[in-house]
Amino acid sequence: MVTIQPHDDISWMAPYAYAIVLLGFGFIVFRIFENWYAARFDKPLFRHYWVYKTLTPPQVQILEEEFSFYRALTPQLQRQFRHRVATFLVDKKFLGREGLEVTERMRILIAAVGCMLSFGRRNYEYALIEHILIFPNEFYSSRNDSLHRGEFNPRDRALVLSWHHFEEGFQIDNDNLNLGIHEFMHAMQLEATNARDLDSTRFAKQFQNILKTLIEDETREKLDQTQYFRSYAFTNQFEFMAVLAEYFIESPSDFKGNFPKLYQHTQKLLNFTFAGY
Repeated sequence: MVTIQPHDDISWMAPYAYAIVLLGFGFIVFRIFENWYAARFDKPLFRHYWVYKTLTPPQVQILEEEFSFYRALTPQLQRQFRHRVATFLVDKKFLGREGLEVTERMRILIAAVGCMLSFGRRNYEYALIEHILIFPNEFYSSRNDSLHRGEFNPRDRALVLSWHHFEEGFQIDNDNLNLGIHEFMHAMQLEATNARDLDSTRFAKQFQNILKTLIEDETREKLDQTQYFRSYAFTNQFEFMAVLAEYFIESPSDFKGNFPKLYQHTQKLLNFTFAGY
C-alpha cells in the first residue's frame, strides 16, 4: 500500500478535481433544464439516446411487409424503431401456451406493437413486463374466473395474449379494436403511476387533462349523442385509457375530428408526432 506523505506534491490532481466538479455541476444544470423543457413543451428534450442494435433481414422483411406504421416512418426513425424492436426481443421472454409454437413472426409483430405505442417516449422498454405469454385463443384467467383475450399481470410481470385476437386486431387496422395496443397501454399506465421519470410525469399530467375534458359539458353531451367510444371504455379509468389508445392509433383523423381536445391530450401523453399523427 502506498501512503502519501504530507510533503508529497499532489497539485497535479487539481485539474481533475475541477473537471469532476464542473461535470457534476453541468449535469445538474442539464437536468434542471431538461425538466423545465419537458414541463414547458409537454415533450422530452430528446426521446432517443443512440442506435446500435439491428434486426436480421428476415425480421426487417416482416416489418416492411406487415407493419404499416413502420413503412410510414422516415429512414432515420425506421432505424430507431428497429433498434427498439431488437431491444424488446432481447429483454422479453416469449412463451407459448397450450402447445402453441412461438414463431419469429409472432415475436416481431408483438414487439412492434409495443414499440409503436411507446415510440414517442424515451422510456420505451416496459420495465414491468418480463414475459409475453401467448395462447392460441381465449384463455381461462383466475383473476375473475372467466375467459380472457388478453391481460397484463403486474404481479407476475407478464403480458398475456390470445394470438387469434391479437392477430385479428392487428390485421383489421380501422375498427378501433386492437388487443396488443390495449394491453400494452395497461402496462404503460401502471408503470406511469409508480415511476417519476419525465415520460411518467407527462403521462400523469395529460391523463388529468383528459379526465378534466371528459367532465366538460360539451364533451359529455357529444359523447352521449355520438356514443363514439365503445361502452367498455367506461368500465374504469384504466380501460378508458386502453380504449382511447386503440382509437388514437387506428383512427387518428376520425378521433381528431370528433374530439380534438381529447386527441391533443392523448397525442401529448404519447408524444406521438410522426407517421402522420
